[in-house]
Amino acid sequence: MKKFFKQFTKFEIVLFFGSLAVILISFFAFRNERYLYLAASIVGLLLLTFSAKGSFIGQIFTLIFAALYGFISYSYAYYGEMLTYLGMSAPIAVAALISWVRNPAKSGRAEVKVNTLSHKEYIFMFFLSVAVTVAFGFILKAFNTANLVLSTISVFSSFTASYLTLRRSRFYAIAYAVNDIVLIVLWALAAAETPQYIAMVINFVVFLANDTHGFINWTKMQLRQKKKDGGEEPVAEQAETA
Repeated sequence: MKKFFKQFTKFEIVLFFGSLAVILISFFAFRNERYLYLAASIVGLLLLTFSAKGSFIGQIFTLIFAALYGFISYSYAYYGEMLTYLGMSAPIAVAALISWVRNPAKSGRAEVKVNTLSHKEYIFMFFLSVAVTVAFGFILKAFNTANLVLSTISVFSSFTASYLTLRRSRFYAIAYAVNDIVLIVLWALAAAETPQYIAMVINFVVFLANDTHGFINWTKMQLRQKKKDGGEEPVAEQAETA
């Protein structure tokens, strides 16, 4: 663990504490008394920080965040978010945790081996994501989910992000960044009715910045691991070997 923490750059330390400061200031500035929201935001920041470094610890925080965020979404009738995180993101996070632990990098660093997916798997992922989204769409409609269209789009982006995380692809961060944008709009609509939710909007803006950094760092990880392996292009792995 001591060796792992030494891997954080000055920029990453500033990004973490800067993000934490924004989360705390926005929470207390809007006189939010729902401390569960604050806990979820801090856990979310931790999962993004560790995931950006390719650490399996990020997946442990993902499980905690799924539970907290699922309850928060339920409180505003965002059943799509609740079902997505509790019924989809959490189970996939368990599988991702196993996958990341079983596939460490050979670089000597405490990080996961970055995977390169084939074009066929991307096509498979797209159609699987569409199928899951359509299925969830009917469920969300039956639950009279608030802002149904955006909630359905969130299901698609969340599932895609979870799949790419499971498969250890650097593009997981891009998918989560897209999901962050959807959630910024979703919670902005909620904040228009209840000002306390403005803190949630700010939190996902912070998450967007951290996911952007995650993609950049995973790209560097992939290049470094490729160089360590002798400069050979990593071979795409089959989905069933995740």
